[in-house]
Amino acid sequence: MTTARQGPAPAPLTVPLVVGFDLDMTLVDSADGIVAAIRHVLAAHGVEASDAEVRATVGLPLDLVFPRWLSDLDYASLLAEYRAHYARYGIPATVPLPGAAQALSAVRALGGRTVVVTAKKAEHAWEACRVAGLAPDEVVGELFAEAKGAVLRERGAFAYVGDHAGDVRAAAVAGALAVVVPTGPTSADVLAEAGADVVLPDLDGFPAWLSGAVLDHRLADLERRLRALGSVLVAFSGGADSALLLAAAVRALGADRVAAATAISDSLPAGELAGARAFAAGLGVRLVTPVTHELDREGYRANAGDRCYFCKAELLEVLTPLAGELGLAAVATGTNADDVVAGFRPGIRAAAERGAATPLADAGLSKAQVRTASRVWGLPTWDKPQAACLSSRIAYGLQVTPSRLRRVDVAERAVRAALAAEGIVSPDVRVRDLGEAARVEVTPSAVAAAAASPAVAEAVRSAGFGAVEVDPRGFRSGAMNELLDEPDRYR
Repeated sequence: MTTARQGPAPAPLTVPLVVGFDLDMTLVDSADGIVAAIRHVLAAHGVEASDAEVRATVGLPLDLVFPRWLSDLDYASLLAEYRAHYARYGIPATVPLPGAAQALSAVRALGGRTVVVTAKKAEHAWEACRVAGLAPDEVVGELFAEAKGAVLRERGAFAYVGDHAGDVRAAAVAGALAVVVPTGPTSADVLAEAGADVVLPDLDGFPAWLSGAVLDHRLADLERRLRALGSVLVAFSGGADSALLLAAAVRALGADRVAAATAISDSLPAGELAGARAFAAGLGVRLVTPVTHELDREGYRANAGDRCYFCKAELLEVLTPLAGELGLAAVATGTNADDVVAGFRPGIRAAAERGAATPLADAGLSKAQVRTASRVWGLPTWDKPQAACLSSRIAYGLQVTPSRLRRVDVAERAVRAALAAEGIVSPDVRVRDLGEAARVEVTPSAVAAAAASPAVAEAVRSAGFGAVEVDPRGFRSGAMNELLDEPDRYR
């Protein structure tokens, strides 16, 4: 069972997340190889030590080990002998401990980096990792206890995972969480008494612990950022991201210092406004519905690759003065951490140029974390499919017009109805306007059934399209960006 010590929270998470790991008896079982190498050194100097005696020293720095038997000999020469024997006998005997590979993968799944900080020589540590099938992002060697902490602090480590009391001290120096596993010679009780923040029975439990711990810290960081704003107008599309942001703002600031703004325009899908009203009402937040005129902007109508820039510029230029009229200090969007690394996002640039706050992204909250937090908080939007504005369905180069937007909206509602009538489950539905033709995207598991359904094709044709195809790759965010490389394929 996981145990945790209550104490001061570590510093806010860095982005990307950095987690440090000890190597020997934390990630890998190197005990047999270490014992064999030490016993070869001792034997070369006429000292016989039992396996149990030597094994009890595993995890300690070698400058504390050899003096037990060879106090009159030069440590540097003993170390050289040990390393030669370890390279020959120790590294080939290295095996990963249960959960080691999954622990490293868990950090990467959160967009983080892994750094192994070990008393072992870096060259040997890299080779031991290779033999064990592990691939950390960085290895720093020949450090113990507090000296490890200095390196971890430089990297901004969120946590350091080890198996020794010295690893607990390293985490303390770094200002990181001390996460320990009693897979080495030190018991769980001793590690807890040494001040470990978290004691896991082994690394199998690390991914679940890390996911929860990182989410908790990022939500706490989100609350701090919202409190710092003082009051806020949330650009509320009704989707999962802006819904969590709105709920978090109410938690941090109180409903009287928060408002939601859902912009009314031709690009808002039918039905979204009703959901936005209901959600805001459930939080006790006032909802304002300003009208935006993105279609008046030539760059938006032209629908080149930067269309979203003009859309977001219009939104922020409407919401910013509105926030002032409402007595609110800032405007915030639901941009998440995945959005800012997703490549081509001109709308994010437009919002940043106009001073919009992005608390979710700044706190490092990914889309998956937004959904997890929303589920934990009981928000009905936790599993709501993505619902970008209708103009995102129109292929770049085709002019955005009210009639095109209505045609897409009608087609999507008709496709949803057709799928439901045939019992085809597809949370995601997009009808991409390619000119005379339309491309239908559904949840990948529903592709085959949708492609075989005459009703789906007829639903799209009845909205005014000619040719219809169901994309065999299924729905994926940003699919229209792919057409930037094939602009003439459907025209």
